[in-house]
Amino acid sequence: MQINVRVLLPVFLIATFVVSAQQTANDSVIFAKLDEVVVTGQIEPQSIKKSVFNVKVITAADIKRQAGNNLADVLNQYLNINIQPQSGEGRSTVSMFGLDSQYLKVLVDNVPLVSDTGLGNNIDLTQINLDDVQQIEIIEGAMGVTHGANALSGIINIITKKSTKNKWEITATVQEETIGEEYSPLYDEGRHIQALRVAHSINDNWFVAVGANRNDFEGYKGEFGGKEFTNNPNNPEQERGYSWLPKEQYFTNALVRYQKGSTRLFYKFDYFNENIDFYNSVTHEELQDDNITKLIYADDRRYFTEKFYNHLNAVGKVFGLDYNASVSYQKQQRDAEDFKYYIQTDTELNNTEETYQETEVLYATGTVSNFFKKEGLDLQVGYELVNTSGYSSALSGIFNDENQDDNDHEKRLENYDVFTAAEISVTDKFSVRPGVRYSFQSKFDDQWAASMGFRYLLGKGLETRLSYGRSYRTPNYDELYTYFVDSNHNLQGNPDLVPESGHSVETSIKKQTFLDSGLQLSNTLSASFISIDDRIEQAVVATTPSLRYRYINISRYKMWNIATTHRMVYNNWQAKLGASIMGISRAINTGLATSDDKYLINYQFNANIGYNIPKWNTLLSLYYKHNGEQQQYVQDGSLTNPKFVLSEIESFGLMDASVRKSFFKNQFDVTLGARNLLDVVNIQSSVASGGTHTTGSTNMLMGYGRSYFLKLTYNLNF
Repeated sequence: MQINVRVLLPVFLIATFVVSAQQTANDSVIFAKLDEVVVTGQIEPQSIKKSVFNVKVITAADIKRQAGNNLADVLNQYLNINIQPQSGEGRSTVSMFGLDSQYLKVLVDNVPLVSDTGLGNNIDLTQINLDDVQQIEIIEGAMGVTHGANALSGIINIITKKSTKNKWEITATVQEETIGEEYSPLYDEGRHIQALRVAHSINDNWFVAVGANRNDFEGYKGEFGGKEFTNNPNNPEQERGYSWLPKEQYFTNALVRYQKGSTRLFYKFDYFNENIDFYNSVTHEELQDDNITKLIYADDRRYFTEKFYNHLNAVGKVFGLDYNASVSYQKQQRDAEDFKYYIQTDTELNNTEETYQETEVLYATGTVSNFFKKEGLDLQVGYELVNTSGYSSALSGIFNDENQDDNDHEKRLENYDVFTAAEISVTDKFSVRPGVRYSFQSKFDDQWAASMGFRYLLGKGLETRLSYGRSYRTPNYDELYTYFVDSNHNLQGNPDLVPESGHSVETSIKKQTFLDSGLQLSNTLSASFISIDDRIEQAVVATTPSLRYRYINISRYKMWNIATTHRMVYNNWQAKLGASIMGISRAINTGLATSDDKYLINYQFNANIGYNIPKWNTLLSLYYKHNGEQQQYVQDGSLTNPKFVLSEIESFGLMDASVRKSFFKNQFDVTLGARNLLDVVNIQSSVASGGTHTTGSTNMLMGYGRSYFLKLTYNLNF
């Protein structure tokens, strides 16, 4: 295993800063705490130390240090998580433990977010704004009992702000950022962000907040020629278009909260609007009416996406019991506008707009707890109701149903779940948390989930945890209803698919140390295992008269992971160091070929450092993550001798840095920084035969190069 200087450099930096920190004697404010309050997966909010689950917390201070604008910006630097950019679609999704975004659930205030294919999964992280986020909580492993279907690899819960320390808090932000080497405030290059948030505590009971954010991403040309490109005699291989599609996003949100005694009510509304421009690389010539002039045109497309998010939540007591209930209505609609774009004259013709995809969800969940008026014993009983309506038009190109005249497809999926969990403090040091869920399904056989968690405090700051979870993933819209048949393709969904079932085991030991000198240390070692049965894959179901593929339950997946993290806080210093090694085994039988099921190894390393200079009111931050070489078996595509061969994706590192200085008693912040300092754009994916000889390679777009940003924030608090 070869590790280059780019991997080792952050290690030496961490070591140097730790030694320096121990020699610092300034009376400075510690700006990070090792113990936070968490709500995800808990019967009631409690300190992370008391949680039976191993919860990772990303605080608002962490987000500010990274100068993150969306969830993809932040998660890029965390272990066991990979961001998967889909530049041709303008999206970024997330995978955990090698499982894609269909197995990971993303929530806001415990309510899963609507997506193209359902609820909570396959979320585009660039559509999640972080202006009003209090903290982000991550739990790894199957969480089916508390969060239902499709939470096999874990959950990410975004907790939003619902209070202020001041009567008024007004925040205005302007940010300018390069996209690689491309930037111009006037000529459609770079990234331009403006944001405003106003929060007001009317009195002890009422709180309101509103916010708006515009994110104008002008796209990344890279090796392409952009919108106005026609041809280049000096480089005939260059094509029109963008490596990363341009898009403009608008985020708006409003929150009203009422609180009196133990009763709290809030209503949250979010509206999101996105415009993505697709510029076709294929151009055509058209002879004009004068029979002399030729104009070059392309068949271009715009995607318009709208999202509506409504969430009403009530927390309080009734008949001595604690209740927490939420109702949410969400809708996502994507329209597509096709048109002929004449490049020389900058004109459009034959514009037609049609609904491309639509998802509508009515969601309700609630819990009742505190049945026993006894310290150390609590029982929670809950319900979840989901009604999802999905629609895709023939324009999307993959849902053309041979049994429908209009070639549109609309289906409804429902589930009604009940669950219960208990927390039992056997002793002051030993806690147990069992749980079970039963789901009544409209489309599939009824499903169930179960979990068991243990926490033991060994004393002297040592904590141990062990948890088991059994969960399930229901097939998505594509897998159920795809029908894509022409002269070259025959790929069909399968309405008879059954849900996948998964099991996870996670154990960890954590040591926290607090010294009189002010030094705080937190060291964690964890191990986990995930297995999934009946995994859905494409398989050949017929070979004559041509190959026909269909989604069926054929695959098995197993993963083991060992990870360690170490965190230090001392006076003005904060540092974190982590590493993980993971083995993944997949057993696939497509009907023509069978993959090897041996474990393939991957490793990751991350580090971050922060130093606060009180005299200058300045914070320095550096983040680094190394993604080791990844391997997986892929089908070679041969029809005469089909087989699975080993594909290798080369290792790469991501480094971000920023300097934030505050002026005028923290009323004005200036942040100067850089993303992707190692200038990663394409990484190589090669297919090897026999594990040694490369038989082919391709480039995968992973980033858009080194980018610089300047962020100005005005804070008015009174």
